[in-house]
Amino acid sequence: MDPKERFYRHFLESDTDLRDQISQLQSLANVGGERQEAIDHILAGISKLQNEVADAADFTPSYDRKQYSEAVKNIQDALNETVTKITPKSRFQFKRTTKTVYVDMGAPENDPRLNPGSLSRKNTLSDDAEESSAAVVEDTVSELPSSKNYNEELSRPSSSSVRKPSFSAARSIGISNQTGLHIILPSSAARATAAGSLTDLSGCIIDMSIPTSGGTAFPGLALKNIKTSLVVAGRVNGPVHITGVTDSILVVAARQVRIHECKNVDIYLHCGSHPIIEDCSGMRFAPLPACYVSEAEETSENQWDQVDDFKWLKTGHSPNWSILAEEERLSPEVWTGIVPGKPGASVDEILAKVGIPRT
Repeated sequence: MDPKERFYRHFLESDTDLRDQISQLQSLANVGGERQEAIDHILAGISKLQNEVADAADFTPSYDRKQYSEAVKNIQDALNETVTKITPKSRFQFKRTTKTVYVDMGAPENDPRLNPGSLSRKNTLSDDAEESSAAVVEDTVSELPSSKNYNEELSRPSSSSVRKPSFSAARSIGISNQTGLHIILPSSAARATAAGSLTDLSGCIIDMSIPTSGGTAFPGLALKNIKTSLVVAGRVNGPVHITGVTDSILVVAARQVRIHECKNVDIYLHCGSHPIIEDCSGMRFAPLPACYVSEAEETSENQWDQVDDFKWLKTGHSPNWSILAEEERLSPEVWTGIVPGKPGASVDEILAKVGIPRT
């Protein structure tokens, strides 16, 4: 199918899906964070669609890009209108009007990925909605106190199914001793990428791709004692050490990867050198999913399938690792539509949909 036609169909499906989600906002409870979580999910979808319009600039003419950009703006306006309608008004308000301006998302100066602030909750929602509901403006994790013990905060009960710890008061990211949590690090965590570690996790979904997508990669990363979990580790400029991981799925982009004492793990990988495994079994490797590939990965060699088993000294292929068959790899729709989560979707449901544990 022609790329232009394929994108057109994809855009229509995304437009319909986002508008359906907006129409359902009124039926969601305003207490307990359910409605706010749905709004956050819609905002993420709009941002994703905006990025896709920018990506499509290579094969879409200026007129089409204008139509797509105006359609994205209409979705934003529909969200603004709905949020304003369903949010209790304060008694006194200053009303301001704004003009709708067409922006060519294919132009470099307007590419949202080059201007991270171009689509945020604050400039997406209308002024009325901002003034009438602080919950819409505030990031869900900004409610966390300034304490540097983010693991203690994560362990506390929450009405939100997705946690977004800011790590704004930390220099490094360390998540440990957690069970059954869905954690997505926001862009504010980019200042804490001096080091990274994930340890002693069970039944979790961790996505650290956002803080490292803008060029602030981890210099090194350690993953240890993780079971029945999905981890999107983000970008690492140096080595990644993976130890004691079982029945899990990992997404890693790094220069070096060393894997020890792991079992039944699927690794979607971009690696600048031969991945090394030791004392492992049931390891399956696949290339990095397209949705996580940045310019850094596009311009560098990927040796994801050149695995060296240091404990296999016999001739022939090591039985401890294999290539994950294409038909068994998670589809782009799963990575972009299921892994980020949806309002009401539990961690167990998402893990089951991605095949954790293996059947």
